[in-house]
Order: sequence, then C-alpha cells, then structure tokens
Amino acid sequence: MEIASQIVIVVVALLHLYFLYFEMFAWETTGRKIFRQFPKELFPKTKALAANQGLYNGFLVAGLIWSLLISDPDWSKNVALFFLGCVLVAGIFGALTASKKIFYVQGLPALIGLILVYLR
Repeated sequence: MEIASQIVIVVVALLHLYFLYFEMFAWETTGRKIFRQFPKELFPKTKALAANQGLYNGFLVAGLIWSLLISDPDWSKNVALFFLGCVLVAGIFGALTASKKIFYVQGLPALIGLILVYLR
C-alpha cells in the first residue's frame, strides 16, 4: 500500500506540475487547446490570472513532493493527506464551476491517493 500511495502522489504532483507549466508559461498556446470552449481573445486578457493559478499549483506540487521526503511516517502521512485533500477540493470546485472533466483529471486521482495514504 505504501508504494501504491507514493506512486499516486507522484502522479498527482506531475499532473499539477503540468498545470503549472501551461498556466504560467503556455496559457496562450496550450491553454487554448485545453479550454477550447473559451473564446480566443480571452487568453491574452487572462494570462496574469492563469499564471497566478499556476503558481498555486506549484505549491501543491511542492507539498506533495515534500510529503514523500519526510522520514517520520506520521508526519509524511498527515502532510500527504492535507495536500491531496487540497487537490480534491480544487477538483470538486472546478467540476462544479467550470467542467465536470476537471473532477476526473484532478479530483479522482487525489481521492484515490487519499484512500491509499489513509490505508497505509
């Protein structure tokens, strides 16, 4: 269970690292491909907002990776639960406010990670 939970934490961290990349550095190219339902003229106007969002995704990545580096098993578990919980809440909020697909891309992996971390 330990290795499975660590693999899921790494997958969630890599997803959020990708979110950081396209929101901070490729909003007007990759962002347009991901959010096709948005008008093209919206992307230049929202570049700073997307970059801010990307920065927060970076904090999630840092917290998830940090949870893997903590040697104390209890602290490692608690930090992982906290950051996976943050990702899950963001995924639920995104599904309710933007697109249901966000839950499957962001929330579901976090939920699986939460369950695996909790069971270890």
